[in-house]
Amino acid sequence: MQFTFESGVFALATALIARLGAVPLAAHQIALNTVAFTYMVPLGIASAAAVRVGQAIGRKDPQGAGDAGGTAIFLGSAFMTCMSVVLLVVPRWIARAYTPDETIIQSTIALLAAGAAFQLFDGIQTVATGALRGLGDTRTPMFCHFTAYWVIGLPLGAWLCFRRGWGAFGLWAGLSLALILIGIVLLVVWQRKVRQLGTLISKKMEVVNSPAGQF
Repeated sequence: MQFTFESGVFALATALIARLGAVPLAAHQIALNTVAFTYMVPLGIASAAAVRVGQAIGRKDPQGAGDAGGTAIFLGSAFMTCMSVVLLVVPRWIARAYTPDETIIQSTIALLAAGAAFQLFDGIQTVATGALRGLGDTRTPMFCHFTAYWVIGLPLGAWLCFRRGWGAFGLWAGLSLALILIGIVLLVVWQRKVRQLGTLISKKMEVVNSPAGQF
């Protein structure tokens, strides 16, 4: 469901931007393809995080689970921060790789700037989702993605796009806000879950090591 909510919102955004004409749609497709390309790296790290966190939980090692998830989130965030810099520094080169049309290039540059704004938080939310999956929590990311994308980001983006006249950039601005919110919330949830898990396992070990538990 989480993947459905995430992919579905960008599919609907594409359909909405198509109503604006060929140039905005072309710029949107270029920018979307670019951020989808950068997204592949934290997505792979998220899969590794889910496995390593799950293994640590299996051996009742909350410190190991926290370290595995924290390291993965750091790696995903660091990579996406670098990609954010790339999108801001060489957006013309990226757009020029797809088309020589100057109108499309200019439109793409604006969308890549919006994409650069959420790269860091996209990395955080993607890897944090994988780490939480390793803890056995799949509902929190699902609810976060649904609320941030479909309740906040998409309606705001559509309003900016069609009511305020921001065009495709308006939709991207709304989705950027959604990704930023998801990244912040899931990072906080991850840290809280790790602390709770450590406390729970410590209490269980105290019970086991107590005289009554040994008896």
